[in-house]
Amino acid sequence: MRRLICTIGLLFAAAASACAAPLPLEQVAPGVYVHIGQHKDFEDGYDGDIANIGFVVGSQSVAVIDTGGSYAVGLRLKEALRAITRLPVRYVINTHGHPDHVFGNAAFAGAEFVGHARLPEALSLRGDAYLRNLKQQLGAAAEGSRLIAPGITVRERQTLDLGGRTLLLTAWPKAHTDNDLTVLDTASGTLWTGDLLFIERTPSIDGDAEGWLAAMDGLGDMPAAMTVPGHGPVTRDKKGALARQRNYLATLLRDVRSSIRRGAGMTETMETAAASERPHWQLFDAVNRRNVNLVYPRLEWE
Repeated sequence: MRRLICTIGLLFAAAASACAAPLPLEQVAPGVYVHIGQHKDFEDGYDGDIANIGFVVGSQSVAVIDTGGSYAVGLRLKEALRAITRLPVRYVINTHGHPDHVFGNAAFAGAEFVGHARLPEALSLRGDAYLRNLKQQLGAAAEGSRLIAPGITVRERQTLDLGGRTLLLTAWPKAHTDNDLTVLDTASGTLWTGDLLFIERTPSIDGDAEGWLAAMDGLGDMPAAMTVPGHGPVTRDKKGALARQRNYLATLLRDVRSSIRRGAGMTETMETAAASERPHWQLFDAVNRRNVNLVYPRLEWE
């Protein structure tokens, strides 16, 4: 019976792989490929394909950077990769533990998984809830999705060698989450920020907004010819993108503090905080309300 179950599982994996249409990719620098995720909310039309994901090709191996929100999305990324190179995928780097970035990991079984030193704990605490939510959101399309904790963890900085190509990984203090990791491809000057940078899509807070603002100072100091945000288009104007995100976060904090001082409740504050930023961001109403829900109770106790 066990052999039969294993055989069925292998057949499913093979069939899923055979049916996986390759994800569209952009080559943003020599050997650097990115798939741009869609601007969809988790609660409205979510299909697992909203995060920017991709890979860097060295002379000996490949590093995948984030894998998407489901096993099916991960397989599609793998198919796109295989259309470009047959080199082995040595590393899968997760920039943080949110489900839209990590549930495609299982498509790259056999690689070494890499993440922030706090990522294993984050996945352990939230993994069951993430998987339940994914099954509710995607139904049968969630089949095969599972979380894989990193075997290589980064506390401060670490380099990975792909053969003639070095990636510099930097672990950040609590910001967008408490397990944010950036990846700099030193050969091309391409910086993958994960969700420390949002472009077009409203920034979503799951860590500490003040810490995020501080991390943005560090991001601004990092050399980058090209920047790949966690969501939104790739940019050569990192400084401008960071300034726009800083303005949103600073406005949100200012407005929430103002609401608290004048005695406005959280529900009222959800309608007014950072309203001046609404024209500049997609999915503003849904994401901004969640941000207020997180920030308001913390600022009450300042």
